Amino acid sequence: MADQRRTERLDQPRAPRGLRLPRIDAETFGRWSEGIARGMGTANFIVYMTLVIAAWFAWNTLAPADLRFDPYTFTFLTLVLSLQASYAAPLILLAQNRQADRDRIALEEDRRRATMQKADTEYLAREIAALRIAMGEVATRDFLRSELTRLAEELDEAAERRRKLERRQQEREVRRQAGAEPLDEPRDDLDGDFAHDGRFES
Repeated sequence: MADQRRTERLDQPRAPRGLRLPRIDAETFGRWSEGIARGMGTANFIVYMTLVIAAWFAWNTLAPADLRFDPYTFTFLTLVLSLQASYAAPLILLAQNRQADRDRIALEEDRRRATMQKADTEYLAREIAALRIAMGEVATRDFLRSELTRLAEELDEAAERRRKLERRQQEREVRRQAGAEPLDEPRDDLDGDFAHDGRFES
């Protein structure tokens, strides 16, 4: 009595009783059903099934009466075909559901990749726009050529002024050595008259 009271405790769930059905691996059964559905959807299956039914008809029509196992009205053949159809329909539906799940996963993956590609494309477009803006602020080849040409012209003008200044200084030095008075000529700060004329030196 104590043992029975100990086993029937209220704080513990009761063990399930009844018939236990065998557990079936859904993935294995699904692959098996897809194989059957794939085989039934081929031309070979239709041809072989037609040959079997034609042989069935021929045997049960032309064979001796004592050897016919399914005489006219072919009740057993009808039962076999009905059984085949009753199993084929769920198997085909199961295969279609599995294919629909795969298509949905593939669609989600394609959508995810398309989103990533769109983000990458937008990022590259922004980078290219930034590069174009930055290139707009960089000196171009024509600008550099024009600036170098202007600098060369300024250097040529400066060299020409320097040659004129040296020529005047040489002439002034020759006149000074000859004892001639310096000519009165307009003085400017470009040819160095103020710096080299003895009358204005401190």
